[in-house]
Amino acid sequence: MRIALFQPDIPQNAGALIRLGACMGVAVDIIEPCGFVLSDARFRRAGMDYLEMAAVTRHASWADFVAQREIGRGAGRLVLLTSKGSAPYTDFAFTPEDTLLLGRESAGVPDEVHAMADARLRVPLKPGLRSLNVAQTGAMVLGEALRQTKGFP
Repeated sequence: MRIALFQPDIPQNAGALIRLGACMGVAVDIIEPCGFVLSDARFRRAGMDYLEMAAVTRHASWADFVAQREIGRGAGRLVLLTSKGSAPYTDFAFTPEDTLLLGRESAGVPDEVHAMADARLRVPLKPGLRSLNVAQTGAMVLGEALRQTKGFP
């Protein structure tokens, strides 16, 4: 199981997701460019001392991330978490090889990224509400994925 952050905009969310990855033993991919410098104080404050304990891989671009998936790790499915998802994450059968992809807070992911996903999942919300914070979404879905795959530390 992995978490991938597509061009994150908000340092606090990226830091929180990296902290989540460290605590759950899940590797995190950061697909650049980011909307902030990775040494940003807000990023470091959100990640606290967990940043040093996290397994983080930085990718210079989407193309670099895709190339790395193709040549290594026996990459599993790419599971996009999106408000435009066709199915709720609670109805999905996760596998330990899945990568949970989270888009930019400001714009999600472009159509080409959306099209490459093996699955597009959403968090069910009350009618009229748009979306959750990306870090909250990541935590909810990762928790379910780890529960299903018996992957909790």
